[in-house]
Amino acid sequence: MDTSSYFITDRRGNKSILLSFKVEGKRWERGIMDYYTLVLGSIFALSFLYILAKILRKASKKLPPGPKPWPIIGNLHLLGQKPHISLANLAKIYGPIMSLKLGQITTIVISSSTMAKQVLKNQDQLFSTRFIPNALKAHNHYKFSVAWLPVCPQWRTLRRILNTNLLSANRLDSNQHLRSQKLKELLAYCVKCSQEDEVVDIGQVAFKTNLNLLSNTLFSKDLADPFSDSKVELKDVIWGIMVEIGKPNLVDFFPILEKIDPQGIRRRATFYFGKLIKLYFDGLINERLWEKSRFSSVKTDVLEDFLNITEENPHEINHNHIKSMFLDLFGAGTDTTTSTLEWAMAEIIRQPEIMKKAQAELAEVIGKGKIVEEADVSQLPYLQCVIKETLRMHPPVPFLVPRKVEQDVELCDYIIPKGSQVLINAWAIGRDSTFWEDPLVFKPERFWSSNMDMRGQDFELIPFGAGRRICPGLPLALRMVPVMFGSLLNSFNWKLEAGIAPTDLDMEGKFGITLAKAHPLRAIPSPI
Repeated sequence: MDTSSYFITDRRGNKSILLSFKVEGKRWERGIMDYYTLVLGSIFALSFLYILAKILRKASKKLPPGPKPWPIIGNLHLLGQKPHISLANLAKIYGPIMSLKLGQITTIVISSSTMAKQVLKNQDQLFSTRFIPNALKAHNHYKFSVAWLPVCPQWRTLRRILNTNLLSANRLDSNQHLRSQKLKELLAYCVKCSQEDEVVDIGQVAFKTNLNLLSNTLFSKDLADPFSDSKVELKDVIWGIMVEIGKPNLVDFFPILEKIDPQGIRRRATFYFGKLIKLYFDGLINERLWEKSRFSSVKTDVLEDFLNITEENPHEINHNHIKSMFLDLFGAGTDTTTSTLEWAMAEIIRQPEIMKKAQAELAEVIGKGKIVEEADVSQLPYLQCVIKETLRMHPPVPFLVPRKVEQDVELCDYIIPKGSQVLINAWAIGRDSTFWEDPLVFKPERFWSSNMDMRGQDFELIPFGAGRRICPGLPLALRMVPVMFGSLLNSFNWKLEAGIAPTDLDMEGKFGITLAKAHPLRAIPSPI
C-alpha cells in the first residue's frame, strides 16, 4: 500500500514527519495533527513575541523627569507659598514637561507653549477631564457644573444652553445697555471720590461693578449695594468660596483623608455654597416661579430663559444645574475680571508713561472724558496691547483648571499614568524667556505689531485656556475689561494714596485659584 510522506530535516540530518497519509485513504490523522501542532505553535510563538515587544516598548517609555520624591509626602515640600513660581523654577531644571509626586497623586506640570499645545489641542480629548478639588464636592456642585463635569452629553447640553442664552454675540449685544449702566455708576462713584479727595479701592469697586452687572444680566436686579460697605454679605460669601477652593488641601493630595477633612476646607465650602444657594439662588428662583404663575409679564433675563428650558425640556436642565451655573458665573465671572483690572491699573500707575500713552490714544479716538463703548475697542490698539501684556504677566488663573487622564496617555515619548493630575502653568508660559524678550518687563509695545490674541489659538498667551474646555466666560471678559479699564483711564488721572511713589508700589501676588494682588490697589482719581 503506497504511502506518501513529507519530512522536515534538522541540522543534524534527522528527519521527522511533517505530513503523512496513505494514498488509498487509510488513516493519516497523525500527520495532520503534527502539521496543525506546528502551525498553532508558530502562531502562539509569534503572538507571544508581539505581546512581549509591546510590553518592552511600553516599559521603555517612562514618566517625565522630575525631582525625587520623599517618602509619604512626595514633592509637596517643594511647592512653597507660591507654587506657580516654585514649579516654574523647577521646570528650568527638569524641562517643560515634568512629573512630581504630590502626596499620593502623580502630577504632570506643563511649562511651555509647545507642550501646552500638545495637551490642549493635539491631544485635547485625552486631557479634557477635570481633576476635581475636594472642596467642590460640597453640595455635589461638581456633578451639575458645566465647569467641572466631564465631556459628556450632559456637559455639551449645558455648554450649549449657557452659550446661547448668555455668551453668544447676539445675547451680549442685547445686554450691552446693562454693562453701560453699571459702568456709569462706577464712574459716578469715582467722581464723588475725586471731589472728596477719597481713595478708591480699585479691586473692590471693580468686584461690585462686575457683581451687579452679572446679577442684572441673570436676574434683572442688583444683588449688592454698589459702592457701600453697609451690605457686604454677598461679596464676602463669594470671596469665601474662592478662598476655600484656592487653598492647598491635604485631601486633594491624600484622598484617603477625605472623610476626615483635616483642614475643614470642604466643611467651610459647604457653608458658603449653602449660604449662596439658600439666601440668593433658591429665593430668586422661587420668586420668579411665583411671578410667572401670577402675572403674564415676561422678563428677558437669563433666569427666565433657563426656567423656560426647564419647563419645556426637563431632561436637559434642572434647578440644580441652574444654581451650579450661577455659582460658577459669580465665582469665576467676578474674581478673574476684577484681578485683571486691578493688575492693569497697578502696572500703568507704576509706569506713568504707559498711562499717558494710553490716555493720548483714548483722547484722539473717542475724546477726553468720554465713556469707552464696546464698539470703540477695536480702534484702540494700544489699550488692547496693555491688556494683553497684563494677562501675559498676571494671568487670572496661574494654573489652568487641572486636568485628569482617564487612561495611560503617551505624551512626547513619556507615559502619563491613568489618574494623573495635569497642571498647565500659564504663569510660567507667559514669562518663558525662550519666547518672550525681557519677560519680566511690562512692555505693551511687544504686541504692537503682533496678531497674537487670547482666544486659545496662540499657546504662548493662554490666560483663558484653549481647546474644548476653554473658559466659557471669555467673550464677556473681552468686552468688560477693555471698556472698564479704558473708561477709568479716559475719565481720570490716578495717583497712589499718601504720597507713595509709583516705583514703591507693592506688586506682590497672592496665590489662590486666582492670582490677586497681595495688597489691594488704592488710588486717588482726579478728573481729566
